Amino acid sequence: MSRGKLVYAQSGGVTAVINATASAVIRTARQNRVKVYAGHNGILGILNEDLIDTSKETLHTIRALAHTPGGAFGSCRFKLQSIEQDRARYERLIEVLAAHDIRYFLYNGGNDSADTALKIAQASKILGYPLTCVGVPKTVDNDLAVTDCSPGFGSVAKYTALSVREASLDIASMAKTSTKVFILEVMGRHAGWIAAAAGLAGEGRDAPPHLILFPERAFDEADFLHQVQATVNRIGWCVVAASEGVHYADGRFLAEAGSQDAFGHAQLGGAAPTLAGLVKEKLGMKVHWALPDYLQRSARHIASATDLAQAEAVGEAAVNYALQDKHGVIPVIERLSDRPYRWRVVPAPLARVANHEKKLPRKFIRADGYGITAAARSYLSPLIQGEAFPPFNRDGLPHIAELRRQPVAKKLSAFEG
Repeated sequence: MSRGKLVYAQSGGVTAVINATASAVIRTARQNRVKVYAGHNGILGILNEDLIDTSKETLHTIRALAHTPGGAFGSCRFKLQSIEQDRARYERLIEVLAAHDIRYFLYNGGNDSADTALKIAQASKILGYPLTCVGVPKTVDNDLAVTDCSPGFGSVAKYTALSVREASLDIASMAKTSTKVFILEVMGRHAGWIAAAAGLAGEGRDAPPHLILFPERAFDEADFLHQVQATVNRIGWCVVAASEGVHYADGRFLAEAGSQDAFGHAQLGGAAPTLAGLVKEKLGMKVHWALPDYLQRSARHIASATDLAQAEAVGEAAVNYALQDKHGVIPVIERLSDRPYRWRVVPAPLARVANHEKKLPRKFIRADGYGITAAARSYLSPLIQGEAFPPFNRDGLPHIAELRRQPVAKKLSAFEG
């Protein structure tokens, strides 16, 4: 008798290594002779019975996913209401799962995705369908609770630190007669983990980034401008790393665009140009700014080897937990030591991760509020260790997986919900 199929789906913003997790999920399931369907565009693919049969992909292609950026099966930002508010949608989900004999549900995402996985875990019990639900962690923001770090963060941290170091050499060489201030805006709405990672670019008072702006600390315009001026006076130039979530004391973001995403989060319009405008207007200095945006989370070419290993490990563990009928859990990373860096994967209840947010600890922020501490450096440094370069083609570009994405034949009528 068949043990049923497994469905895997990706959700939220992607990372440089989320496909490595997908690769590990599919390979581990194959080793256990379990067929994997992928939801096309996250939970929407399951609602719409838009499924991809991964068994039609070669092992070579599945292995190539590990060095392919983006979300191979499509992602989405879609918030499920509670079963009490939207029972019909949950009934549709169960109808699709039952029609295809799917008994295992793996959802790969961040905080909001953990909430979705938890709701489906609870709904399957209420609706009496035998389903094992397991969350799979990822987020560049590193704000997932319980886990020591989030798969995807180590690579964006490495990219950020490298970018700050390289750009700083550029600014230093031009500062005498040209640009005096460079501002790099990084992701991080409420948690300043990526901004903190910029601090790995250098160490010491005069090493860039000279100023880091964290969302955990209210922005003080006068003090910021004073710090910029003092830095330029001292060494001739200044590099600033700013989180997109930098805000004033009253909670207003520096660059709130006025719109919201599917989860009710404010859309941010760019802190860096706002800061650059202040520096130019108030200090009269030539300033350049950069917004890496998607570049920072898709930079697979310079992924952290540690991050890649962790992304694969949580994918493998998620399948094993599912096949062991560990319902409503998520694999998390537990740090065993800093030096040498040792870690392992353990299960945690989804309820402890869903809708919880881990912010940068106060002990990681320097006393003056503009840099990182030794404790932060000890935490961050191991996460960017090692290079996991992708194979390159003769044209000089990285090889990426080319999937067939064979659709599964539909058995149900279209969902009108």
